[in-house]
Amino acid sequence: MHLPLLQDLLILIGFSTLIVLLLSKAKLPSILGFLLTGVIIGPFSLSLISDPHEVEIISEIGVILLMFVIGMELSIKQLASIKKTVFIGGLLQVLLTITVTTVVYAFSGATWAEAVFMGFLISLSSTAIVLRMFQDRNEMSTAQGRNALGILIFQDLVVVPMMLIVPIMSGQSESIVNSVLSLLIKSALVIVITIISARYLVPKLLHEVARTRSKELFLLTTFTICFAVAFLTSEAGLSLALGAFLAGLIISESEYSHQVTSFILPFRAMFTSFFFISVGMLLDIQFFFSNILIVLGITIGVFILKGSIVALAVLILKYPARIAILTGLALFQVGEFAFILSKIGIEYGMLTEAMNQYFLAVSITSMLFTPFVFISSEKIASLFLKSKLGNVLNKTASQNIPDNNINLEELKDHLVIIGFGMNGSHLAKAAEANNIRYVIIEVNADIVKNERTKGTPILFGNASDSHILEHVHVRNSRAIVIAISDYEETMNIVRAVRSICHTAYMVVRSKYVHESTELLALGADDVIPEEFETSIEISSRVLHRFLVPTEDIEQFTSMVRADNYHLLETTEKLPKTYKSQSLPDLHITTLKVGRDSGSVVGKSIGESNIRKRFGVNIVGICRDDQLHFHFDASEKIIQNDLLFVYGEPGRVNKFHELIS
Repeated sequence: MHLPLLQDLLILIGFSTLIVLLLSKAKLPSILGFLLTGVIIGPFSLSLISDPHEVEIISEIGVILLMFVIGMELSIKQLASIKKTVFIGGLLQVLLTITVTTVVYAFSGATWAEAVFMGFLISLSSTAIVLRMFQDRNEMSTAQGRNALGILIFQDLVVVPMMLIVPIMSGQSESIVNSVLSLLIKSALVIVITIISARYLVPKLLHEVARTRSKELFLLTTFTICFAVAFLTSEAGLSLALGAFLAGLIISESEYSHQVTSFILPFRAMFTSFFFISVGMLLDIQFFFSNILIVLGITIGVFILKGSIVALAVLILKYPARIAILTGLALFQVGEFAFILSKIGIEYGMLTEAMNQYFLAVSITSMLFTPFVFISSEKIASLFLKSKLGNVLNKTASQNIPDNNINLEELKDHLVIIGFGMNGSHLAKAAEANNIRYVIIEVNADIVKNERTKGTPILFGNASDSHILEHVHVRNSRAIVIAISDYEETMNIVRAVRSICHTAYMVVRSKYVHESTELLALGADDVIPEEFETSIEISSRVLHRFLVPTEDIEQFTSMVRADNYHLLETTEKLPKTYKSQSLPDLHITTLKVGRDSGSVVGKSIGESNIRKRFGVNIVGICRDDQLHFHFDASEKIIQNDLLFVYGEPGRVNKFHELIS
C-alpha cells in the first residue's frame, strides 16, 4: 500500500538531517538548515513533496507545541510582570511600523488601504524563530529576551483585529460593530476560562491523573488540554498559537508543569522543524534570483526600519540602549502570522499576486538572515554604541529615571551590586543585616521604581556605562558583585569596571564553568558558576553520606576552587586529596520501637547488649519530642522511642525486624 504522506515525511526528515548535519559542522544554527531544506525540496525547486498542504498542517502543530511550552515556562504572575512591555512596547512597535510602512509604500502608487495592509504584514515578527533562538542561546531570562517575548505576545494578539479590519478596508464588510463586539465578548470569555482553569480545574485534574502513575495517561491529558484550548480560541476567532500559549499558562500554575514540559519537548522539536521547512517551501527560487537586487534592497530596508522602531519602543520603556538594540535586532524579520494574513489580503484584493511574491521573498529572506543576525548581535550593538548616535542614546537612556532621594555623594568603602535578581536581592538583604553600605544598579525600570518606594538604594542604568559607574563611586568601593545572567553584558561590565577601578574585590556570577577563564582574565577576582556550585553541592552531600570526614571534603572543594574549576571539566583521574578510609558500608538510620519478645523493650541498653548481639550502635534517642544524645548503658529502651542507629544495612534491618 502506497502512503504519500509517509514518503513526504521520509524526504523531509532525510534532507533536513543531512543539511542540518552539514551546517552544524560550520557551527550554524539548525533553524537555517530547516529553512534551506524547505527551499531545496519545495515546489519551486526540486519539487520532491507531493502534497505541500499536508506539510503545512503538520507545521501548524509545531507552532502550537512551541507556544504551549513557552506558556508553561511562564506563569500568570510572570506575564503580569511584563504587561508594560506587552501593551506599551508592543502597541508602539506595531503602530509606528504600520505608520512608517504606509507612508513609504504609498509613494509607490498603492492605495491607502493597500499601504496600511502592507504595514500590517511588516509589523509582525516571527514568534517561532525568535523564541527558538532565544531558547537555544539560554537568553529567555535576559532583558532583551523578556522584551522580545512581550512584543511578540502583543503581535499575536493584534493579528485577530487585523484580520477583522481587512474586509472593512476592502469595503466588503457589512456589520463592523457586531464583528468587534463579538470578538470582545469571546476574548473576555477565553480570559475568564483561562483564569478559572489555571486556579481550580487543571491542577485538580493533573493531580488525579498523576496519582494513576500512568505516563501514557499523563501524556494524553497534556495533549488534550493543549489542543482543546487551542481549538476553543480558534473557534472564538483568535489564533491557534494564542490558544496554545494560554493552555501552557494554565498548566504553569500547577506543580506538574516541569513534568509536562519534559514530555512535550521531544514532540515540539520534531514538529517545529516541520514548520521551518514549510516556510522555506514557500520561496519561489526563480522569482527570487530574477529580482534579487530588489528583494535584498527591500529586506535591508525592513531590517533598518523595523529594527529601529523596535529599539525606539524599548527605549521609551526606559531600558538601556544596548538592550533596545539587541531587542530590535531580534525582531527585525517578518513572521509566520504575516503569511496567514497575506492569504486574507489576496482574498479581499489587498495584495496582488506580484506583490505577494515580493512579500514572500522578503519575508523568507529576513527569516534566513535572522540566525546570522542573532550570532552577530553583540558585535553589531557594540559597534553602534561606539558611534556618536550610540553615545547619545546611552546617556539619554541612563538618565531616564532620576536618582530621587538616594544620597550617593558620601559613598565610600561600600558594596556595589549589579543586577537585582534573586542573587542580588539576597546579597542586599545580607548587607542590610550587617550594616554594610551598598548601592544597586538595575536595568529593569519597574524593579527600580518598586524598590525605590521601599527605600532601597537602587538606581536605573547600564553598568557597562562609565557614567553610571562613576555615579555610584565605583572607584571608592570595597567590593563589586555582578549578578546578571547575560554573559556578553557581564564581560562588558567587567571591562568597564576595571578601566575605572583596579582595587575593588569583584565577584562575578556566570552560568557555566567554561566562562570563568575569560572573566578572570578580564579582571574578575572570583567567578561563581551556577553549574559548578550545583555540582560541588551534590558532591559534598554524597561524600558526607559516605562518611568522608568534613575537613577532607572541604580540602577537596578548596582544591577545585583554587584551580579555577578546571578539575570538574577534566576527564583524567584526579589525584587523591584525602585519606583513604577503609570503612564498611555504614548508615545512620531512624527506627521506631514497637513491641518485641522482651529482649530489648523495657530493658537498658547494657542489659540488652545491643552492640554485641546485633552489631549496631544507638547514637541517639528521641522520646516525647525530646532529643537525647548524651546517655549511658543504663538508659532503658521503651515503646514508641525513635532510635538513631548506626551500623551495616543488613544488621540494622535485622534489628529493625526485632523491635518493629
